Amino acid sequence: MAQVDHEIQIGAEDNNPVEDGAEVQSIASSRTSLSESLRDYHFENGRTYHRYKEGKYHFPNDEKENDRLDLQHHLALLTLGGKLGLAPPCDPEYKVQRALDIGTGTGIWAIQYADDHPETEVLGVDLSPTQPDFVAPNVKFEVDDIEDEWTYTKPFEYIHSRHMTSSLADWKANITPGGYLELQEAEMAFLSDDNTLPADSALVRFAELLRGAGAKFGRNFVVASELKELMIDVGFENVTLSKYKWPLGTWPKDPHFKELGMFNHENAMMAADGLAMAPLTRAYEWTRDEVEVFLVDVRKDLKNRAYHAYVPMYFLVGRKPATTEKKDSPAPAATPAAAPTSEETTTQSPAPAQSGSTA
Repeated sequence: MAQVDHEIQIGAEDNNPVEDGAEVQSIASSRTSLSESLRDYHFENGRTYHRYKEGKYHFPNDEKENDRLDLQHHLALLTLGGKLGLAPPCDPEYKVQRALDIGTGTGIWAIQYADDHPETEVLGVDLSPTQPDFVAPNVKFEVDDIEDEWTYTKPFEYIHSRHMTSSLADWKANITPGGYLELQEAEMAFLSDDNTLPADSALVRFAELLRGAGAKFGRNFVVASELKELMIDVGFENVTLSKYKWPLGTWPKDPHFKELGMFNHENAMMAADGLAMAPLTRAYEWTRDEVEVFLVDVRKDLKNRAYHAYVPMYFLVGRKPATTEKKDSPAPAATPAAAPTSEETTTQSPAPAQSGSTA
C-alpha cells in the first residue's frame, strides 16, 4: 500500500447513546448527443438505471439517487473546507482554459467550478443525462463512456474525477503538460479505529458483498490507497495522497467531524438501497425482498452510535510533467484542507511512496 501523505484522525464522543437519529431535511459514435432514447431509462426493482451502455454502471440514476449525489457533494465540500479539490487549479486565482469532470452525475461540481472560474471551459461527462439544461455558457455536458477511446480535440489542464476510477493512461494523454489530475475516491469498506465495529456485522458484510459483486462483474472496486503507485507508474509527478474519514453518524467528539458524520449518516441511509439492489440481485440472484430484509440489519448498524464506523475517503493529486520546465523548478504540490484544531486531529508529513473502487 502506498504511503499516505496526509491523514486525519477522529476521536469519539464519550457516553454515546445506542442509536443515531442524525437526519438531514432531506456527440459522433463515441460522443453521443442527448436524445429521447437516452432518457428512456431502464427500470428494475423500483429504481431506474442508465440506458446508454446499459448495465455498465450498477447504481441508479433516478431522482432519489441524484439528491444523494448532491448531498455527497456537500460532504466533499465540508471535508475540504469549502474547496472543490486539493489540486492547485481549485485555487481561485489559478487560471485554467479547459477542465474535465469525469462521471459528473448531476453536474453540481462542474457547475460550481465554472462559476468559480468563469474563464474556464468546463466539460462534464456521464453515462446518464441527469444534468440541468440551463447552465452558465462556460459549462456543457455530454453523455459519454469515459472508458471508450478518448477523442477530444484539445487536452485539458485539469481533470477531476470523484467516486469513479477508470483508465489512468487516457487521463494522462488528455492533460496538457503541467496539467493536473485529481481523484477523489472512497474505499468500499466500513472501518473503525477502535474495533467497535464487529467483523460479523451486517455493515461489514455489506461491503464484502459489494466487493464480491464487483469482482463477478469484472469491475473490481479499486483500492483507492493503491492509486498513488498507479499514478506514479504511468508518469505523473508530485503525486500526493491525502486520507480523510467520513464518520457514519454523530459519534465523533469534534464538532466538525460530528457535522460530517451527520451528513454522511444520511448519505449512507439514502445510498443503501441503490448500492445494494442491482449488485445483489444481478450477481447473487437475490430477490428484491431478500435485499430489503438484509438492508434492515444494515440500517440498524448505521444507526448504532456504539459503532464508531467511518468510510475512508482519499484525495489524490498528480501533475503531468511540463516538457519545457526545468527539473530544479518543482510544481506546487497539493495541500490538505485545514481541519479544526483539536487533540483528535493529526496530519502526517509527506513521505516517500512505498511499494505495495465506491457511494
